[in-house]
Amino acid sequence: MRIEEIVLRAVRVPLKRPYKLSYRTFTEFEPIVVEMRSHHGSIGWGEGHISPGSSSETREGGWRFCRQYAERIAGADTSDAMAIVSSVMDESKVAATALATAIEMLEGEPLLEAGEEARLPLLSPVNATDESELADEIEQRIAEGFRTFKIKVGKDAVADTKRVRAIQQAVDGRATIRIDANRAYNESDAIGFVTALDPEGVELFEQPCEAEDWEANANVARVSPIPLMLDEPICAITDIERAGQIENVGFCKLKLKRFGGIRRLHEALNAVRAHGMEPVLGDGLGLDIACWMEAAVARTTIRNAGEFNGFLKARASLLEEPIEFKDGDLILKQGFVPQVDRAALQAHQIAIERFAPVAISGAAQ
Repeated sequence: MRIEEIVLRAVRVPLKRPYKLSYRTFTEFEPIVVEMRSHHGSIGWGEGHISPGSSSETREGGWRFCRQYAERIAGADTSDAMAIVSSVMDESKVAATALATAIEMLEGEPLLEAGEEARLPLLSPVNATDESELADEIEQRIAEGFRTFKIKVGKDAVADTKRVRAIQQAVDGRATIRIDANRAYNESDAIGFVTALDPEGVELFEQPCEAEDWEANANVARVSPIPLMLDEPICAITDIERAGQIENVGFCKLKLKRFGGIRRLHEALNAVRAHGMEPVLGDGLGLDIACWMEAAVARTTIRNAGEFNGFLKARASLLEEPIEFKDGDLILKQGFVPQVDRAALQAHQIAIERFAPVAISGAAQ
């Protein structure tokens, strides 16, 4: 199948409420959206949200990468295009994944096909900090059907411990809790935090220390009363193998944008379980296209609450028929294939560039 045209768009979609991480507070998501059209007229989509502060990748660098390789693969056969993109994956993994997933969708990747309807439970972040607001937020989310909550920590171990206890009291055994430090603790603070923690109802403790500091994370895991989950350092099968050798690392968090494609993600999810751990899937910073793709893969691989919930944080959907959410579950209807709402895409577009085999035209908006 030949690629006839590639359209790159940078979009900016405001969020319903600020999304607070240890390293950044988001008020909007700004992914690159890739549209790829074949000579038969079929369309594939890809999405890549580079999160400043999460890795060495930058949004400017991701845009340059997509422009460079979109120009190169426009007019190529999809198999040749995938080989080219795969060979340069390490230059900008998020941007490369946006191109690769568009190719896979264009080719009709079977993992994206929705057979029977699937209901996939999602987790909800806890945003409130005041104790009275915490209780209200927990009650509202439980009423909406959520049964897993994520608590972001990492700024102050003592204050974090107090907040987690308040949330545990508000939850009162009605939901599972995940705790995520987003790499923000040093080893000493992480150990102090986790050893002071009441493990009741807590499923896992995610990425306490820097991604590159495997030793610090391993030392925290050894004394933790709950299993650790590694996130940011898990970008390849070799990382999964390494994580599986660390005592009390019971989970690996995977995101589509780190693995370079749908088939690669599926392989990695299976590898996590093969190495004695449980996979968790999802990028809380993804919009509709990325969340749908992760959910489609999750149908056959994931046994816990998904973290592909970014579409719920956005004020607007980029799809004509938004992804259905009901009673805490993302619902994949039988045969569902998302149709992008071009009016919504244009309304949130901040840059666009088109690439074709012969002529290349572009404009920034």
